[in-house]
Amino acid sequence: MSMFDMMGMMGKMKEVQTRMKEAQDSLATIYETGESGAGMVKATVNGQKKLIKIEIDPDIIKAEDRELMQDLVVAATNKAIDNIEEKIKAHLQKATEGLLPNIPGFDLNSLMK
Repeated sequence: MSMFDMMGMMGKMKEVQTRMKEAQDSLATIYETGESGAGMVKATVNGQKKLIKIEIDPDIIKAEDRELMQDLVVAATNKAIDNIEEKIKAHLQKATEGLLPNIPGFDLNSLMK
């Protein structure tokens, strides 16, 4: 590999890092909602895996079953976090599309640390 190729590759990596940073910053704009208890509890997270909103059906609040409500909140939140993973991956792949060759086994997540 010539020095010119090396420089080109370094420039490409810098561009990838810049695009990845922009993509990571914009993850705050994608959302996923998880439900539990047949929709009695809904939790919405963003692509940075931050909990944005909790919706709780008033009927389970009246039931005075705090443990059930807590379990449903945790379940809904975990479901939302699990569901957002695919959106995160797609978002980051789209952001770096055409920049890197498709290398089998190359994990974009390693660039995000």
